[in-house]
Amino acid sequence: MRPLFAGLFCLGLFFAPSAHALDIPAKPQGYVHDAAGVLSPATQSQLNAVLFQFEQATSNQIVVAVFPSLEKEALEDFSIRLAETWKPGQRGKDNGVILLIFKQERLIRIEVGYGLEGALTDAESGLIIQQVIAPYFRDGDFEGGITAGVGAIAKAIQGEFQGHPSSPYGSGSESRPLTPAEAEALRQQGRLLGLGLLAAVLGLFVLDLCRYGTYWNQRRAYQDRYTFWEWFFRFAILLAVISFIFRMMFYAMLFSRGGSGGSRGGGFSSGGGSFGGGGASGRW
Repeated sequence: MRPLFAGLFCLGLFFAPSAHALDIPAKPQGYVHDAAGVLSPATQSQLNAVLFQFEQATSNQIVVAVFPSLEKEALEDFSIRLAETWKPGQRGKDNGVILLIFKQERLIRIEVGYGLEGALTDAESGLIIQQVIAPYFRDGDFEGGITAGVGAIAKAIQGEFQGHPSSPYGSGSESRPLTPAEAEALRQQGRLLGLGLLAAVLGLFVLDLCRYGTYWNQRRAYQDRYTFWEWFFRFAILLAVISFIFRMMFYAMLFSRGGSGGSRGGGFSSGGGSFGGGGASGRW
């Protein structure tokens, strides 16, 4: 009997599932979890800022998770375990999406919450993987592929994504999301424009101060040209313009750093979104 029990025990060990499973990491502080190190800090900051603004505008939450390896675990099993642990999306709306990438196995998975399965269908998820993300990955451009994939997912949720069989990047170059370099160039242009406007306003401010000093020194000569209320309104308008410019510069710096104004700016606050296996998987 002992050899029989020993044989059954070994057979059970052979067919039993592996005791080692890929651990689910803790919920990230930001919208991006890059355990494979494929994204630069600047790109992670940009994605966090974009996804934060997207959540503020739509209440939908998109999270990116990049892993070095799946470690022989079933893709769909791990993705649904991750979704059930992180729970992106809001309770009752179930409006969360997770973009998963496994570098070693060259696998991509889009996991869609219950509430977005009608907007981001399995077919659309597959198109985004094959037409938008995979072409970038085949060229070794992980940053471009993830950025483009996030943009396509956001468009699909809003009903704006249209796959095109003749184009590897979705619906054409006009709908291609900005690359990190292009986004940084636009931010630089915005900063230069803001600095130019600030310099112009400060120049006018200094000019008005000089004229105001002349007014006080030669009050009688300027008494008919500049009344008290004229000076009052001139300074009020000038201060309002300066205040507006500084506000815009403050918000630009805030979002360019990934929304660093607290935990909500740099990360998602999951509200208990539910997932049922909707989405698609693919390789590059």
